Amino acid sequence: MANTQHMTNHDKLSPATSLNETPVRALAVDDDRTMRLMLQAQLEELGHEVVTANDGKKAWEILQQEKDKLDVVLLDREMPEMNGLEVVALMKNDPVLKKIPVIMQTGSDRPEQIKQGIDAGVYYYLTKPIDKEILKSVLSAAVREVRQQKILGVELKQHKTSFNLIETCKFRCRSLQEVEGLACFIANCYTDAERVVSGLAELLINAVEHGNLGISYQEKTWLLNEGTWRDEIIRRVELPEHKDKSVEVILQRRSNGVYVKIIDVGKGFEWRKYLDVDPSRAQDNHGRGIAQANAMSFDRISYNDKGNEVVAFVSNESELDW
Repeated sequence: MANTQHMTNHDKLSPATSLNETPVRALAVDDDRTMRLMLQAQLEELGHEVVTANDGKKAWEILQQEKDKLDVVLLDREMPEMNGLEVVALMKNDPVLKKIPVIMQTGSDRPEQIKQGIDAGVYYYLTKPIDKEILKSVLSAAVREVRQQKILGVELKQHKTSFNLIETCKFRCRSLQEVEGLACFIANCYTDAERVVSGLAELLINAVEHGNLGISYQEKTWLLNEGTWRDEIIRRVELPEHKDKSVEVILQRRSNGVYVKIIDVGKGFEWRKYLDVDPSRAQDNHGRGIAQANAMSFDRISYNDKGNEVVAFVSNESELDW
């Protein structure tokens, strides 16, 4: 049995590069020419490269041709030829395209319509007419996801060794840098490392930022808008009241699958609200991480009543019978 204790020295985990501010390449799709040009202008003003399409059919052609060159898709819901949800359905069946965040533009803010998109895998929403500040906020959330995926992908490649020999490991981490490295390290213990790595990172980040450091949902919204979220976490980690706080992580490989338990020292939170994306939060600049981990990275996520301990499970079986 391989058993690793108290891995706080991040050198052992090959530290992930900090999230940078490099521009992304976006595909903006809308059958309304005025709306399409407005989106293009606003995205370019924010420093991003933009490719455009005037309907879903053309968008799908571009996605197939440039799947490795696109980072985010802004997609109108109602279009001739092929609507936005039809494009999303095709993307979710492609191993490369399914990883690209989709921002859905819709003329309706009805919860049932937004929920339909969320169920299809759309976690980012803009309601027409599109407010420039909301576009900036939602786009920044999607871009953070893109950048985190890229960083974790690079980090993941540095940890390809005999992880299938590990039966039990125990770790402690405190900082975002340690979280990013640890997520990649642990992900290699799974058959599909790319599937679980983002979900692991989200659960670990939540344990550090909210659990140990007490950053509330409203505070994170403000910090992200100000561009100081990461700096604030770095600052708080070193405060006297937090210096001895760490997140405990236990990995166990059992006959039926792989379990990861994550325990923070915080007061807990109302986790039931975050296992699924609430349509009322679809335009927020964060709040999707746990829901995405639950839907995409793991077969089951279970919190204790308090909310400061979570177990994420991936089964060895192709089909689960709960």
